[in-house]
Amino acid sequence: MYRLIGRKLGHSYSAVIHPAFGKYDYELKSLEPEELEKYILEGDWQGLNVTIPYKRDVMPFLDVIHESAEAIGCVNTIVRKDGKLHGYNTDYMGFLGLAKKAGVSFEGRKVLILGTGATSMTIEAAARNSGAREVVHASRRSGEDVVTYDVVHTMEDVEIIVNTTPVGMYPNIQDEIMDLSKFPNLKGVLDVVYNPIRTGLIQQAQDRGIPCAGGLYMLVAQAAEACKLWTGEMPDNVEEIYGNLVTSKTNIVLVGMPGSGKSTVSQHLATISGRNVVDTDAEIVKEMGMSIPEIFAQFGEEKFRQVETLVLEKVCKESGQIISTGGGAPLRPENRRVIRCNSRVYLLERDLGKLARGGRPLSANADLDQMWENRKAAYMAVCDIQADNNGESVDCAEIIWEDYLENTDY
Repeated sequence: MYRLIGRKLGHSYSAVIHPAFGKYDYELKSLEPEELEKYILEGDWQGLNVTIPYKRDVMPFLDVIHESAEAIGCVNTIVRKDGKLHGYNTDYMGFLGLAKKAGVSFEGRKVLILGTGATSMTIEAAARNSGAREVVHASRRSGEDVVTYDVVHTMEDVEIIVNTTPVGMYPNIQDEIMDLSKFPNLKGVLDVVYNPIRTGLIQQAQDRGIPCAGGLYMLVAQAAEACKLWTGEMPDNVEEIYGNLVTSKTNIVLVGMPGSGKSTVSQHLATISGRNVVDTDAEIVKEMGMSIPEIFAQFGEEKFRQVETLVLEKVCKESGQIISTGGGAPLRPENRRVIRCNSRVYLLERDLGKLARGGRPLSANADLDQMWENRKAAYMAVCDIQADNNGESVDCAEIIWEDYLENTDY
């Protein structure tokens, strides 16, 4: 049996990736610190992956620590071989694979690594061995080659940023570690967090046109390296597994003007894909125990928007869904961030004269031309692609599904 050990593993995708290699059984094993030594030395296993917080803690229990893992100072893969426990670091090659896929080069560049934990040591080794001219860590406390987050924003010469902290990781997807606008010379941004697919840091980089990627490809690539150590064979389906994982975890989110057909198109998408539909307006009604017109009449728009934000945070952190949003959902910047985190976002476009108005407090008697002008920037900021819904809604759904299958690769 092969396992992943760590302390909290509910967010891990490893139990999906390793069985897809088709070579061994694989399970997740949560351990408390006091259980670690006994499990390493006496547990019924053939190979282990190691994750937070034990990548350093396992090292004293191993018989052989291979050179690269020793130099980095942490182990994430253990092999039981010839009666001895061998420790390796496959995160190193996984990270280099991620950087290559994202088009991020370290050659001659100043690299800022956010965090000082075990993973950050791996990233530092990879960056230095790839020709980085300087590597600096950021943390809450300063030290040798470590600056505080208060100071880091003054380092305008930083060219590559890599986040190795858990900031922005599920379930706290709304957290954001820093403002990239402070770094005018950025050439690349990488985040080892893989859930959500697009952290706030990655979204900032995308908005600025900076080459970037979250940590999901690194996770698959390092798993493949572990598979090679355990079985002697490198799996030949790494790209396929990565593509399938991204597609299965990415939501489809529909945004657009009130009455643009989001609910109808989402139902067609559910039929095509077999996925569940979540309607955020329906979730707000459920939360408040009254209809949307009643919410507006009794509490006003501000209360509605507050509840809408809470609902979006709850819904959008999950994966593999079809999400139909209210017309005003993208207006708040914090909403746009959570909408995008695990989703490919489609802006449904429909001629204003064709928009349905019934039961919609804000659009029933509104100047729709002015509403569109007021909201257009927010819609464009949140969407990945626009989808014409002036024809048959089922045709729009089919076009969206085809685009989704071809383009969910972050």
